Amino acid sequence: MGLTAPEFGDLIYEVEPPAALITINRPDRYNAFRAQTVDELITAFNLAWSDHRVRAVILTGTGDKAFSTGGDVKQRAETGDYGPSELDRFRIGELHKLMRDIPKPVIAAVNGVAVGGGHVLQVICDVSIASETARFGQAGPKVGSFDAGFGSAYLARVVGEKKAREIWFWCRMYSAQEALDMNLVNKVVPADELLTEARQWASEVAALSPTAIRFLKQSFNADTDHQAGFNNMAMTALDLFSASPEGMEGAHAFAEKRPPDFAPHVNWH
Repeated sequence: MGLTAPEFGDLIYEVEPPAALITINRPDRYNAFRAQTVDELITAFNLAWSDHRVRAVILTGTGDKAFSTGGDVKQRAETGDYGPSELDRFRIGELHKLMRDIPKPVIAAVNGVAVGGGHVLQVICDVSIASETARFGQAGPKVGSFDAGFGSAYLARVVGEKKAREIWFWCRMYSAQEALDMNLVNKVVPADELLTEARQWASEVAALSPTAIRFLKQSFNADTDHQAGFNNMAMTALDLFSASPEGMEGAHAFAEKRPPDFAPHVNWH
């Protein structure tokens, strides 16, 4: 059964059985997501869930510069939030849960920089295939943000506690090969082969038992589903922190292309 997709503004949604290809289409903002983008991603993943032609979902970004640079910090600096949304909520936590709950493998095709919340998206995907030009990292502490849910706790399951702390505390960037070496991605391919490789992975899994795959995904998730509670709490905390003077200093510094001054906000009490 094929489903009719609505008109998307921030995404491109295509179905080429057996895969649905979801492309974040905001190249002018390095595929950063605002509230509208998240709303559309939720709609797209639900469409892919219900479409019987779709056996796997591929998530990527437009162009060759960025997979996604996460939440749109420029938008946050301009308006203090991530812009208007369908339900007047920034539903990034719901998107994370949906990507885990959809009973079909989600394949990240990382075409460029995956940083901040964009990096979290590729971490949550079931598998990740990276272009040789892709780069990975976290930036939250640089811009007055954090992900204390799946973005940190599940990341530690993927790469280990020591490496996860390094990634978050030092905000370094890592090459595709370094990402492969730490098991952050499954395979690295030349840039012009990325989507071909992702579609091949989708075709291979489509030949297998969909019910077996569904049970296996749920079994893998069961080991870390308790992190969903932390994720909910973390998103509530992030809402409050983002609007605080410290959070806004990070956003304004990013928008103004200057180093942030967090010194006035040091408080260990």
